[in-house]
Amino acid sequence: MSLHPVLERVLQRVRERSAPTRSAYLAQVRRLRQRPRGSDRLGCANVAHAVAALPPSDKLRIVAERAPHLAVVTAYNDMLSAHQPYESYPAQIRAAAARLGATVQVAGGVPAMCDGVTQGTPGMELSLFSRDTIAMGTAIALSHDVFDGALMLGICDKIVPGLLIGALHFGHLPTLFVPAGPMASGLSNSDKAKVRELYAQGKVGRAELLAAENAAYHGAGTCTFYGTANSNQMLLEAMGLHVPGSAFVHPHSGLRQALTDEAVRLLLAGLDKPIGELVDERCILNAMAALLATGGSTNHLIHWVAVACAAGILIDWSDFSELSAVVPLLARVYPNGSADVNQFQAAGGPGFVMRELLDAGLMFDVPAMAAEGLRAHTREPGLDGTQLVWRELPTQPPEPSVVRGVAEPFSATGGLKLLEGNLGRSVIKVSAVPEDRHVIEAPARIFASQEAMQAAFKAGELERDVVVVVRFQGPRANGMPELHKLTPPLAVLQGKGFKVALVTDGRMSGASGKVPAAIHVSPEALAGGPLAKLRDGDLVRLDAVAGALQALVPEVEWEARELAQLDPAAAEDNAHGLGRELFGGMRRNVTAAEQGAITWI
Repeated sequence: MSLHPVLERVLQRVRERSAPTRSAYLAQVRRLRQRPRGSDRLGCANVAHAVAALPPSDKLRIVAERAPHLAVVTAYNDMLSAHQPYESYPAQIRAAAARLGATVQVAGGVPAMCDGVTQGTPGMELSLFSRDTIAMGTAIALSHDVFDGALMLGICDKIVPGLLIGALHFGHLPTLFVPAGPMASGLSNSDKAKVRELYAQGKVGRAELLAAENAAYHGAGTCTFYGTANSNQMLLEAMGLHVPGSAFVHPHSGLRQALTDEAVRLLLAGLDKPIGELVDERCILNAMAALLATGGSTNHLIHWVAVACAAGILIDWSDFSELSAVVPLLARVYPNGSADVNQFQAAGGPGFVMRELLDAGLMFDVPAMAAEGLRAHTREPGLDGTQLVWRELPTQPPEPSVVRGVAEPFSATGGLKLLEGNLGRSVIKVSAVPEDRHVIEAPARIFASQEAMQAAFKAGELERDVVVVVRFQGPRANGMPELHKLTPPLAVLQGKGFKVALVTDGRMSGASGKVPAAIHVSPEALAGGPLAKLRDGDLVRLDAVAGALQALVPEVEWEARELAQLDPAAAEDNAHGLGRELFGGMRRNVTAAEQGAITWI
């Protein structure tokens, strides 16, 4: 199958835009690849420090036998259910490497926060910046510079992008990501959402809400909805940076243990494949196509811009939007459907989607860590006794309500739209929004925090058609927290028949679900963005069909308006307490959301 012309056109544009930066990046990768290996290159004292705690047999392998020496960078902690299984991984990886004649050291650990714990609290204001903190931690771990390859242990929201950005700054090293898999299915995501809406209306109490949440989030593994964490795993599969098919296998299955052992073997077999060369423009576009085809997290419109930048590749939201117009929606996973990721996996999962995209010319068949290239990721892993094997997936989707082929997609487009107008540039995820809600025109009600919006909702002030505007939520203002607490009250208002939309320079991670939400508005209000010109009562039009986000205010009046300022007390509160002082430099230096909210350039 020949490549789709739009995919070819976007590739050519990205290559031309990125030529100087990508060329400089690759020159650096190749220069570092040409050096002698670490234990030969470093001074004797340096080497002695590096291997001091290792058993004599490992020291012999590294120094005398020149055996491959692998780094593990781990985001293990048992605060994150998804990362709790990683506790035992270093020992397993060491044993697997020893059987293959290699050695392993845990090079370092990186922080990993759970957004589910910090939602609606000051901790969430550190969430976005934790990505670049993790990238820096990865660089510190690898800065010992004695390694021949690296294994990255991380799954969740900012952790995978952070590890990947850090790894790409050591692009001369072959690198593989090792997932741990999702928790078993509990209370369905749709039932959980219903209880949240009832709680927002005061129809159930805290005890009922807590019981529902505990039934949904109940064990080790990734949360089972298709948010940023699980989108991470889909994108890594599409980039060829996993053991094929390993994204969504349960943490405590025998298959998961076999896949972790295989990660060591695959990395050792691919020591001639530096990550900086594998992650090229085609690889980045594959990740974008996978995101669009599965209705993945909108956070990746920020994160993958930063990831691409780390490899010298420049992408923007126009590239996402152009691809979205031709990449069909092939999966319905909550919040874009009722299925969870375990059902997605059972229905064919990433492998089925990737095979459909490759066959339709909507994804590049590129080199990957697997010897067979990206096609290896279109098969399903399993066990034949104790032997790890891969099997071809069915030609037809096993469960068409969850996964479909390109011939009969859920939607002909990826469900992502770029919105532009006198309020700036924004994105909207419409894959779960009813068609009769794709265009909303209503008076604005403006807030500077989600707490203020919730108070107005509880006071009955929003019982009408309304465009809720929550501004001063961008990276420079307060670290661009996710505003998930807005979702239940907005869903309640929409359920009452009101025409409702959200406009914000903050994040929603796609969790707005059925409520139309123009998110990541850029430039942000604090940086002088036009969102700061809006006033209560202004008519706002959100048009996901035409791709417009417009304040319907006479042009002369609009141009003459002054920008609203963030209340000094709120600005002070955003900057202090619970560790926020430490991130002041990041807030001052961060780029706009469309430029990846990057703090390191």
